[in-house]
Amino acid sequence: MTQELLEGNMAFAEAAIRAGCEAYFGYPITPQTEALEHMARRMPELGRTFVQAESEVASINMVYGAACAGVRAMTSSSSPGISLMLEGMSYIAGSEVPAVVVDVMRGGPGLGNIAPSQGDYNQIVKGGGHGDYRPIVLAPATVQELIDLTIEAFDLAEKYRCIAIVLADGSLGQLMEPAEMPPMRPVRKAEERPAWSLTGAKGREPNAISSIYIDPIDEEQLNLKLMAKQAEIEAHEVRFKELLLEDARLAVVAFGTAGRVAQSAVKLARQAGIPVGLLRPISLFPYPKERVSALADQVEAILVVEMNGGQMVDDVRLAVEGRVPVSFYGRMGGVVPLPDEVLEQIQLLAEKLGA
Repeated sequence: MTQELLEGNMAFAEAAIRAGCEAYFGYPITPQTEALEHMARRMPELGRTFVQAESEVASINMVYGAACAGVRAMTSSSSPGISLMLEGMSYIAGSEVPAVVVDVMRGGPGLGNIAPSQGDYNQIVKGGGHGDYRPIVLAPATVQELIDLTIEAFDLAEKYRCIAIVLADGSLGQLMEPAEMPPMRPVRKAEERPAWSLTGAKGREPNAISSIYIDPIDEEQLNLKLMAKQAEIEAHEVRFKELLLEDARLAVVAFGTAGRVAQSAVKLARQAGIPVGLLRPISLFPYPKERVSALADQVEAILVVEMNGGQMVDDVRLAVEGRVPVSFYGRMGGVVPLPDEVLEQIQLLAEKLGA
């Protein structure tokens, strides 16, 4: 394979196609509309299903229907559109069918703007709809990771029969950089779809898929099943990357684009002699809490950097359990922090500690 100059939105759309996505349902919203436009051209070319629905609410329910039929289905949107999809996501979770969602976050709250943000962390990582469930959430920091994690999202969604969400932001969606596309996977034949799927009842007992459990005891049993599944996911699917942590006295924790900015700041700080390293969570659920906890036994302070008012910082503090101070630096409303800003925060922290 050779690298191409690829835009993030187009890249994840094409990655989904190459992962065997058979049906895409969506509604245009900046800053991810290029993905929908790419799907509008490519899916019909390949004899697959593309529907521009009348709303985000319709989109996610179309995904639900296709997923019940055992089809690899997905949608993508941005923050206000994702908010509208949350009820449908909860139905999908309660029905235990696999589906993939890409959220290219923008500034908020409200309609906000079309600039990049990480303000969706709480609504996505902490459930993404009503009820006791957790979607798998993957946070890329490069176009290549956006490609790879979109493909991985389909595999994980099917493995655990759950929702897998790729949580990016407007910077990554609009960014162009060299990346490699994987080869095309064949679309699964109808007779190869999973036994639980609704493919017609000729020759066998009919299936039924539902998220309604009128008896509270039955609903509790479903919830216990979902929580057992979540425990299995937490045991096997944690993902993160780290940089220069071996001898670090200070640690920066950041995800996605903020992690990419923090990486540049950490390298600059090292050049200035400050013993700092970076932990970049890739799976936001399951969260790398054990690795963050271990950092608290090694470093003297942790700085969390986010493009929001402080959302992931709560998970860092829970993992650290008060053993070291955790400070926060964030930019909100679609403002992307610069490496120099993060470097200044690292320098201030180092001065306090005499590092």
